[in-house]
Amino acid sequence: MTTAALDGQQQGKQRGKAPRPGLVTLFKRSWDKHWYAWAMVAPVVIVIGVLVLYPLGYGIYLSFTNATETNIAKDIGPVHIPATYHLVGFDNYWKILSGQDGDFYPRLIWTVIWTLTCVAFTYAIGMGMALLLNRPAKFRLFYRLSLILPWAIPAFVSVFAWRLMLNSQYGVFNSILTHVGLPAQDWLGTPFAQKVAVIMVNVWAGVPFMMVALLGGMQSIPQELYEAAEMDGASPWKRFLHITLPGLRPVSNTVILLGVIWTFNMFPIIFLLLGQTNSGDTDILVTYAYRKAFTGVSDYSGAASYGMVILAILLVFSTFYRRYQAKTEQA
Repeated sequence: MTTAALDGQQQGKQRGKAPRPGLVTLFKRSWDKHWYAWAMVAPVVIVIGVLVLYPLGYGIYLSFTNATETNIAKDIGPVHIPATYHLVGFDNYWKILSGQDGDFYPRLIWTVIWTLTCVAFTYAIGMGMALLLNRPAKFRLFYRLSLILPWAIPAFVSVFAWRLMLNSQYGVFNSILTHVGLPAQDWLGTPFAQKVAVIMVNVWAGVPFMMVALLGGMQSIPQELYEAAEMDGASPWKRFLHITLPGLRPVSNTVILLGVIWTFNMFPIIFLLLGQTNSGDTDILVTYAYRKAFTGVSDYSGAASYGMVILAILLVFSTFYRRYQAKTEQA
């Protein structure tokens, strides 16, 4: 084939290809075709941008600076003092991850223990209650509403009620102990007692969600499977292991993931229950970051760096957890 023929063939191919539309053109076509959907979604996008994306971006920026209460811009009467903080790169992250901070790894270990313990107890108790409520019983609707009550009550109301019950002088727990002849306990006074108390309150507040989610999953399992297994002589325990648990796997994967994320970031339970009596040993990463930002000389850059590290930990965990569950389901 001659060179002229080849050139003509290439020119023909180029003429046959339509030019790819640009981003503006694609957006205009999408707007013309789906303008109503864009208009409905716009308020949500604006709210998310203002309440989530802007604080997140500003937090990322602060984490690369040395901003503290002493060097940020401030107004003292009519005098305006400009900001003097500057970018320091990854110094804040290096201080945290290298252990120079001194508090990150102890707080991380306790946060992991707190999260695993709370999620394990919450899931186990929620599973037990869901099994009980999934069986025919009188006043079952009343029991369901009563067990959902802790979830419906605002968190600060629940926590303050528990603070009163755990009070060392007037609390109902110590009243019961002294009534049966046992010594009263300082439930919120020692580091170990504080850890037990916050786990107990968080489990109490988290069980209703687990129960409702698992109960909904149980009711979606076909009853024919249980009837067939019962006719084959399978015991209740075997029916639970081989029918209930596999049938609940999609729901369990989701609620465990949500439980880990929520518990890892559970700020109100610890902060409101302990208040100023917190010994510091009970602080998880998120409450410790809050104290860095709003206690003593506020370290805004350090708190922002902690926030970004917490976000990274949860993103990595969520990614690997979902991949592991996907492999398990395929197997």
